Amino acid sequence: MRFPWGSVEVADLPTIGVGVDTLPDLSRSDEPPGVRLRTARAQALAFRGEFALTGMPDSIVTRDLVTLPYPTRFGLFRASRAIAPFLSITNRMLVIRWHESDGCPRVLLFEPSDVELGRYTPYFDNLAQKTPGVLQRRMVREHGTVLGHLAGLGIRPSDVDYLMFDHLHTQDLRRWVGTTAHQDDLDAHPRAAFPNAKVIVQRDELAGMAELHPLQKPWYQPAAYRDVPPEAFLPISGSVVLGPGVAVIKTPGHVFGNQSLVVNTSTGMWVSSENVIAAEALAPEHSGLPGIARWSRQWQQEVVLNANTIETTADQYNSVVLEKTLADRSQADSRFVQFFPSSELTGAWTNPGTTPTFSHGHITHGIQPV
Repeated sequence: MRFPWGSVEVADLPTIGVGVDTLPDLSRSDEPPGVRLRTARAQALAFRGEFALTGMPDSIVTRDLVTLPYPTRFGLFRASRAIAPFLSITNRMLVIRWHESDGCPRVLLFEPSDVELGRYTPYFDNLAQKTPGVLQRRMVREHGTVLGHLAGLGIRPSDVDYLMFDHLHTQDLRRWVGTTAHQDDLDAHPRAAFPNAKVIVQRDELAGMAELHPLQKPWYQPAAYRDVPPEAFLPISGSVVLGPGVAVIKTPGHVFGNQSLVVNTSTGMWVSSENVIAAEALAPEHSGLPGIARWSRQWQQEVVLNANTIETTADQYNSVVLEKTLADRSQADSRFVQFFPSSELTGAWTNPGTTPTFSHGHITHGIQPV
């Protein structure tokens, strides 16, 4: 397996974490999807017990990055009866800190999107060209930057050890990890903003980016990876525990190499990804959104997928059930679990029928900054 932008073998790069034997990649199983679904539930219950014993991270902080429009037919796949063609989602970054057993401090940024460069993703770039500027300003709201939020938290970019995304849709990492050549579109040769950070990514996603399928092309920026140094990545295969109460689990389906963050906190276990865009998508029977509960009953489906790319829909469904089984019940509203969408459904007056029944908004754990 080779990188899509060079000749470096992925297998030659270092990896990270302790593998999770109880969560093998079910998408590679020869069993039919229904059997894999049953197995996913059982594996999630087994992993919950062993993961709790790893401890907890020192702290978790949430910071909003951008709220932007997203097609309702994608975010609430087939289920919504809202009249609004678009809904709004808010992309948020999680800052997670822990200490290794030897006392070494670690900082992980989950979903640290470069919002400015992410807008050149083919789908969003095409949408922006069709949308009048005055409407764009109403629909897109930038809340802060990755570097600005870190400065407010007193974290130096050089202190960051890991960058991680559930998948690399829309992501342009050149300013975060640097490039090996001058970038004409940036009029610069970017030096790494995070000089000591490595990007944790599934090997399967790197392989998928080597030759994108037409279903994938609107959502990736492959040219942005051409001059990114391969050594900036820590490719993993499957699920691993990164530190006390911090794990990444493989959740294929939305993309082949999708992965989710799992954290053990003072309120129990949380899971975060973009497999769904709202907590109620994991409990559609309790949703007040138009059509969601009725659709769930009619089609006998317990989750509502985020389906802008339906690479392997049955695998994504099974992955969401895995996530749902791992997460604890919310202390704010026990009808919903502690699933934190990395891009969460956000109500807006411009999008009637898409205001969520319940929102997490943030994860709070450990000592919080003043």
